[in-house]
This record gives sequence, C-alpha cells and structure tokens, in this order.
Amino acid sequence: MHVIELFVLVAGAVLLTALCRQRAWPAPLVLVAAGLVVSFIPGVPRFEVDPELILDFVLPPLLFSAALTTSYQDFRRSLNSITRLGVGLVLVSALAVAVVAWLLAPSLPFAAALVLGAVVAPPDAVAAAAVGRRLGLPRRVMTLLTGESLINDATSLTLYKVALAGVATGVWSLSEGLQVFAVAVVAGVGVGLALGWLLHQLRLRLDDPVVASAVAVLTPFAAYWGAEAIGGSGVLAVVAAGLLLAATSPRAGYATRLYQEPVWSTVDLLLEAFTFALIGIQLKWLILDVNASDQGLGQAALLAVAVLAVVILVRPLYVLATAWMDRVRMRGSHRTADDALTSRESLVVSWAGMRGVVTLAAAAAIPLTMSGEAFPERATLQLVAYAVAIGTLLLQGLTLPWVIRRLGVGAQDERRRDALQEAKVRVALAEAAQSVIERQRPQIAAQVGEQAAEAIVSRVVAALSVRGQAAAALLAPGRDDDDNPDARAPWPVLRQQSLRREVIAAQRAVLVAQRDSGDLDEVVMQRVLRELDLEEERMSSSWVNRI
Repeated sequence: MHVIELFVLVAGAVLLTALCRQRAWPAPLVLVAAGLVVSFIPGVPRFEVDPELILDFVLPPLLFSAALTTSYQDFRRSLNSITRLGVGLVLVSALAVAVVAWLLAPSLPFAAALVLGAVVAPPDAVAAAAVGRRLGLPRRVMTLLTGESLINDATSLTLYKVALAGVATGVWSLSEGLQVFAVAVVAGVGVGLALGWLLHQLRLRLDDPVVASAVAVLTPFAAYWGAEAIGGSGVLAVVAAGLLLAATSPRAGYATRLYQEPVWSTVDLLLEAFTFALIGIQLKWLILDVNASDQGLGQAALLAVAVLAVVILVRPLYVLATAWMDRVRMRGSHRTADDALTSRESLVVSWAGMRGVVTLAAAAAIPLTMSGEAFPERATLQLVAYAVAIGTLLLQGLTLPWVIRRLGVGAQDERRRDALQEAKVRVALAEAAQSVIERQRPQIAAQVGEQAAEAIVSRVVAALSVRGQAAAALLAPGRDDDDNPDARAPWPVLRQQSLRREVIAAQRAVLVAQRDSGDLDEVVMQRVLRELDLEEERMSSSWVNRI
C-alpha cells in the first residue's frame, strides 16, 4: 500500500465516521459497507498491509486508551466476574469454535481451527459501552463489559500465539500451551507494571504536558514490544500499564490530564476508522481468494454461519450457567453482597457479544506462511472471522438497545447514590478549603497587609462559592482597591492565585483519599476532579501569569 493510498483511506474513513457520529449511525458497519462498495470501483487497487502491522501498531494504543478510562477501583471490585468472562468464556468459545470448524472442514488442522477460535473469541466492548452509556446501564454492568474486553484480548491473543506455534510444528500440546500462557501472564503483567510505575514517576517530575502526552503515546508500544520480546503477553503489559496510570492519574499534573483526554479520543477514532474501512475494502479480494481456493466459497459460507451461531449461543449459555460465581467473594475483589448482577443484567451481558477491532486485527495478522509453507486455508479463516464480526455487529449490536429497554435495566438507584456521594465530598472539599485559608491567612497578612489580605481571602472564598465565575472574581477590583496601591499591584493577585492553588491541591488530596478508602466511586471522583482541573487551567491561562 502506497502512502497516498493509505492517506486517502484514512481520510475517507474519518470523514465517514464524522457523518455517522452526526447521524447516530453504527460507524463500524457503515465503514465496512462503504469499503466494500469502494473496492468495486474500477481502478481501485488491492490494499495489502503487512499482517504484523495491525497487531504491532493498531492494538497497543487502542488497548492502552481503554485501560486509561477504566476505573481500577471498579475493576478490582468486579475481578471475579471479569475473570470468569475474560478468561473462562474466551477459552470455552475458542475451543467450541475450533471443534466445530475442525468437524466441518476435515482438511483444516486442529491447530489452525484453534487459531480461528482464538481470533473470534473476544468480544469488543466499544459498541456495547456506547449503547450502555446512552441508555444508562448500571456501573457494574459497564465495568464488567469494559474489564472483560481488556482481559479477553490478552487471553485470546495468548491462545492465538499458542495455536500458531502448533500450526508451525504440526503438534498441539496442552501442557506446552499452559506453560506459554503462564509465562505470558507473569512476564506481561510484570513489564506493564514496571513501565507504568516509571512513567508515573516521570510525569510527576515533568512540568510540560505536551512532552508528557508524547511519552504517554509511546508507552503502549514500549509495553507491548517489551513484553513480547521476553515471551510475555504484550496485551497484558499494555493493560497493566494503563490501569496503573489510570489509578495514579489524580496525583499527576492537571494539565497532563486535560491534554491527554482529547489525544486518546483522536487516536481511537483514527485507528478504529482505519481498521473497519480496511477490512471493508479487502472483502472483495478476500472473497475472490476463497472462491479460488480448494474449499470454495460455499464451504466458507457454511463455516461462517456455523461459527457465528456458535459464538452467539455459547455466550448466554456460559454467562447464565456461571452466574453463581458472582456471589463468590474472591480475596482482594472487595465486592459487596449486592454487587452481583441481577438475572436481567446477566441477560444484557450475554447479548453484548459483538466482535470488533481485535477480531479484525488478529484475523488480518494471520501470517501468509508458517515454517516456509502456506498457512492452511488462510483466506477462508479470515473471511469467516470477518463474517463473524460483521454478523455480531448486525444481529447483536443493532438489537442491544431494544434488549436493554425490553428488560428495563437501568441505574436510577446508582444515580441517586452518586448524587449523595458528590454532595458529601463537596462538603469535605469545602472543609479542606477553609482549613487551607485559615492556615494561610496570617502569612498573607504579614506579606501584603491586613486590608489586602482580606481582599485576597474574600475573592478566593467567592471563587469557591461561585465556581463558574472564578475568573471574574479574580480580576474584579473592590471599591476600596482604587485607593490602595498594594491591592492594585501584581503581588496580591499572584498571592491570591497561590492560595487558590493550595486550596485545589488540598481538595484533590481529599478526593484521592476518599477514592482510595472506597468511600467515593471513581466516576464521581473523576467528575469533581475535572472541575478542579478546569479551574486551575483557567487560572493558568489568565493575564496574571503574564505579568
């Protein structure tokens, strides 16, 4: 693929995604359909991409971005549910698909069938999470879906690696597979945590949000490639680093948080749009390759329908059969007795099994050759994987909103609890602010005089009580200030900002302490924390800092 062709593909995908976001259309399906239509235009070349490019450059930033927006507190609380779906369901789905594919296509080696199972096993929570946020799914359901998508990617890609080794050697060993899996988990998590800790220490010392954001963009690649180099799971390394940085984010500078949020949103949009458009534009050529293969298009279509049925049916059967595990209290999970999913919530989770970018990327990354020989039925396996991804997006993605409304699953009690938590934490923030003001009042008076000190404190208190008018309160002079040279000088205003920053720092400390103690949910903390960040950003961009 030439650079100009790649640019045109990405630019067209972004423009079409913008239209989909404006019209509330399902962007993945529209992008695949548009790519397929474009591929039939005379003169449009065949887009060939190095299979390793997808895994090495598309997956790491997407997984890292998802981990950064995941609450470690909620993740830990739902650890047993996330594990049973992110590990157990993936293994069951992959093995079920492998057996069905092996029986329907006798010429397909079992290891190659297991590659297909590993590719189509992990659901993608992006579409489900978007629907859930819009319809107000409970937080425990959202946490389970997003946490599952982080863990199941690591499980499926590790199994994918084991299956590829089986294709290369012609022998598939369960004991060897378990050993590879164990090494991948330990090494992957270790590399991710070590790199995440180093980056956290670095961003605590960096006073440049642009540089900090640039380093963050490089982090998922360093974690992924570093773990893969020593036999670990690159996916787990990326997820571990992202979760650690998400948990420690409130301790970093406010500007870094504000800078990185739009950066990662942009990266997500570009990579997801590119992947779905690429798959759509490759479908025509893939169908032609399958039609020319020994199995033919009819055999591939039958296999695609069978595998699609397996992945759709296995999920609800597994979710409902293992629902009792939600009531098991694993050590370290910190779940409460009422945090288990209800039967209706389990039904919603069982239908939220849409496949997405990971399935498409892993299918595209199936190598052309293994040990010098052509990969068995590569085109057929890719076509089946693409059909499963598109089929689940059509069948489950388009009907999930109806299922949620029909079952009446909502989060009214959760919203009331959030409001109560926010009210309590705002009282604690006000107390922290008052403590800082009273502690600093004598020092301010000694530096600028009693009259100017009272003006400074009054303005800070006004800014606290009317947060939206903080800038106006900062700049508006008092009636007596015109006769007071000290009050018009830069020093009192700068000291006022210094006091306000100390107040914000104390309030952030209260937020983090209450989050860490379990008294405050991550979602509520992030909402209040963003207010504090924006307020400090307004102060930093005011004319006072240019005096």
